[in-house]
Amino acid sequence: MSKPTEATSANKDCEKRAGFRPEDLLDAYSGTRPDPDNPAQKVSFGTSGHRGSSLSGSFNESHILAVSQAVCDYRKNKGITGPLFIGKDTHALSGPALETALEVLAANGVEARIQAGDLPTPTPVVSHAVICHNSAGAGGLADGIVITPSHNPPEDGGFKYNEPHGGPAGTDVTFWIEEKANAYLASGNTGVKRMVSTKARRNACVQEIDFIRPYVDDLKNVVNMKAIAESGLRLGADPLGGSALPVWEPIAETYKISLTVVNPRLDPMFCFMPLDHDGKIRMDCSSTKAMAGLIEHSAEYDLAFGNDPDADRHGIVTPRGLMNPNHYLCAAVWYLLRYRPHWPKQAAVGKTIVTSCLLDKICESLNYPVFETPVGFKWFVDGLADSSLVFGGEESAGASFLRAKGGAWSTDKDGIILNLLAAEITAVTGKNPAELYAELTGRFFEPYYARVDTPATPDQKKILKNLSPESVKQKTLAGSPITKIFTNAPGNNAPIGGLKVATDTGWFAARPSGTEDQYKIYAESFVSALHLKELQAEARELVTAALDAGL
Repeated sequence: MSKPTEATSANKDCEKRAGFRPEDLLDAYSGTRPDPDNPAQKVSFGTSGHRGSSLSGSFNESHILAVSQAVCDYRKNKGITGPLFIGKDTHALSGPALETALEVLAANGVEARIQAGDLPTPTPVVSHAVICHNSAGAGGLADGIVITPSHNPPEDGGFKYNEPHGGPAGTDVTFWIEEKANAYLASGNTGVKRMVSTKARRNACVQEIDFIRPYVDDLKNVVNMKAIAESGLRLGADPLGGSALPVWEPIAETYKISLTVVNPRLDPMFCFMPLDHDGKIRMDCSSTKAMAGLIEHSAEYDLAFGNDPDADRHGIVTPRGLMNPNHYLCAAVWYLLRYRPHWPKQAAVGKTIVTSCLLDKICESLNYPVFETPVGFKWFVDGLADSSLVFGGEESAGASFLRAKGGAWSTDKDGIILNLLAAEITAVTGKNPAELYAELTGRFFEPYYARVDTPATPDQKKILKNLSPESVKQKTLAGSPITKIFTNAPGNNAPIGGLKVATDTGWFAARPSGTEDQYKIYAESFVSALHLKELQAEARELVTAALDAGL
């Protein structure tokens, strides 16, 4: 397997638009000490691990030392004695953070397994490795760490812990690790065990193995790779400079599929990326702005797809353009429930509280119950692990599903299999996912869906998170009587961290962002685009009134 080539230096234009130099980022990582009394500089596990930037003092060497030691303490406390699989994406801070984590893991005697050749390693590949090790009963339970801020801008870093089930740690676990890590930070990291990086790399505890090859070889058991190969479909894949890059080449070679890596560049500054809707560099494969390069070349392929830097998200491009993630989830679930005869019939389909209600109609028509949860893939992990869920998906382009004959594949989001599934759908049905979705809207209804992000202070976010049904004084929404007000998810009764208001003709949900100073309003109309705008306007009024009352 060839190692991707990296850009030798970031160009000045890129530095100017990003607002920082890479050397400043790295200097701040090792040279800045976070203020443990500043909430913004503490370890904080949001919906997908601890994220921040060295430039703001929220992701530094001190954080990684503390959280890595906390993970070691947690493992010891729970008797987790097997290998810890650790992956990283291609963000500039991911490499240094990996080295810091290895220093702590080796000093604690933890068997840390990293990808051979120091290649970037996708989130789903780590999840798959953990599951395969533990299902084989190879001695001692394995778990994982993925160092990634996902699709976040180049200056960000991230650290995520995956439990022995292979998926993101639950809230109780992340709270424990967060509290322990912050205690270390407050003490100046007294008690953190650490080994010099060069010694850690040579330590017997640190092993380089190939996670990618077993993942690639196993793909035929979760996606119909034979059908894709026999179809002759011309496929394009854009890793967006991320960790999927070293995976797509062996997939194409192993299964003899006609696949071209559209963008083989690796650059920790992501200079090649077009700016996103807000003028930031962001590797969001569900954004038409971020995916503009692939969309521009889409006519050259029957189907094209992209991934974010850790490859847990998917982006599907058909001749009609980039698919809305909700649209693709609906098409994917419809297809899978009809073409996976070995899946357990008593199982459910997992969706979040802000995912399109068209998915509910599809599942109802195929006699599969829906398991509706708060935002966050962690809510699907246990269900995928024990096969009580056949599929778990989020509106933010993250999903996974069972092996073709049942059993867990990955219990974290897997953008690679969702991309390959789009090719399978096209190969088997003769219709691409966008065409299939159009048929579904004709059969059920056409939803009108949008999300709007609004700046918010930490205090406003706290108020929104703690709203009660009694906060809603209105009896109607966009001309229809309000039928339900949710502050807890119907599937598992877990708090949604905001609220959802529903009528017979549509709904909206409002919740604070887990990673940025803003809140999000999701809305879906079952009637029209105009009705959607009415929903959004009244939702903003309702949220503003609630925030004003709470201040």
